Amino acid sequence: MFRGIPECWLIIPEGNAKTTLFAGLGLYHIEHRRSAMVPAAASARDQAGIMYDQAAGLVERSGLRGFRLHPGYRRISYRAQFSKMQFQAADERTGDGVIPTLALIDELHRHRDLRLYRTWRGKLLKRGGQIGAISIRGEPGSEFELTLDRIRHEATDITTDGCFTRTASPRLVVHQWAVPEDGDVEDMDLVKAANPLKAITLDMLREKRASPTMTLAHWRRFVCNLPTRADEAAITEAEWFGAKVYDDIPEGQPIWLGLDVAWKYDTTALVPLWVRDAEYRLLGPATILTPPRNGNTLDPDLIEKALHDIHRRNPIHTVVMDPTKAEQLGTWIERELGAVVIERTQTNTSAVADYNALMEALRHGWLKHTGDVGLTTHVMNAVVKILPFGDTRFERPAQGRIGPEQDRRVIDALVAAAMVHQVATALDPAPKPRYIPLEDPPKPGPRSFEDEVAELERIFNDGDDDW
Repeated sequence: MFRGIPECWLIIPEGNAKTTLFAGLGLYHIEHRRSAMVPAAASARDQAGIMYDQAAGLVERSGLRGFRLHPGYRRISYRAQFSKMQFQAADERTGDGVIPTLALIDELHRHRDLRLYRTWRGKLLKRGGQIGAISIRGEPGSEFELTLDRIRHEATDITTDGCFTRTASPRLVVHQWAVPEDGDVEDMDLVKAANPLKAITLDMLREKRASPTMTLAHWRRFVCNLPTRADEAAITEAEWFGAKVYDDIPEGQPIWLGLDVAWKYDTTALVPLWVRDAEYRLLGPATILTPPRNGNTLDPDLIEKALHDIHRRNPIHTVVMDPTKAEQLGTWIERELGAVVIERTQTNTSAVADYNALMEALRHGWLKHTGDVGLTTHVMNAVVKILPFGDTRFERPAQGRIGPEQDRRVIDALVAAAMVHQVATALDPAPKPRYIPLEDPPKPGPRSFEDEVAELERIFNDGDDDW
């Protein structure tokens, strides 16, 4: 920041004095720059109050002269320089009126979106200003995490030293302390290296981890600073990405199609499924249609065009869909494509069966996917809903329907995939894992290494190729 780089980010675990650090930086800036304007935003009004209290506490406890506190306005001024620091909640609608010399944004991962950040960044050139953001890591798929990924891809210089990484380009620098992605989050020495504040000790970390209220997801994200989904996430990254293959559905092969229709708020999703055999089922790329943001309904012609495009590449023999509010579309599919339409309403009974069938297929490796971004995003959004008698189903997270929050709540492609997978495999019993017994059990007693290798080669050569 003191070298004048326009955008400076600090990504660091909780408890490392992030808010206090920003309070001190703001005070220093308004003391030493003429007519400085420092807007400081937090994710909520109460958090903005905490930032103000930290800055005011530094002034009062340290006996700093020249600063004037305005608690009612959450403002601190330095009259000798005609400078001020204003604390507020994040809202891009109230951020247009400032021309910052230094803008500070606290806990960026908790903001609903990055619109305020973009608004203030766009005003930096007027006075040669800077913007600083401080945060922990967020949830995978959030706008904050997607922006971090884009920053890394466009960086011209990335240096790593243990748990510290500096990612830099001419206009933006990110400093990050975190446990490495392949590191052991239960290694307290490693976790301490990711928490640079000297006041954080190994004993404190051990006590924090041992608390019965601590969960692994919270520990990974807030203490180890790793992007982590919520505890109630329906499908883990390991389960989903472990099923990714680099195959495509062969062109011309007949397919099943899952179709989840929404006209106004949620998305319409079309997901093809190719069943090669009982032990290899491949979900193809999802076609996701988003209704207009102006409140109008989705044009039915767009759904029909998407169906035609899929049908031209891979003939659709069966469509599994929820007919609610889409009866005419089902009739059109039967008439125009000659496909069988199987109606499947999303009652709890059906949704539980869909969930169980898909999760079993993922566990045993029977279900694969091509890594499609749209389908993956909807899968990563889904959480588990536990019903009164202990059954489970896929559910949307509890975000609202506005802006990026709506993007994080859609799971329609997953619903379509689960529906079509369950119906397509319902008539055939699920395949069972196959085990090949040793035909000639090894004789008791010590054997040489060469004998062991020869025995293993014989077993594999005589067995099934896949096994």
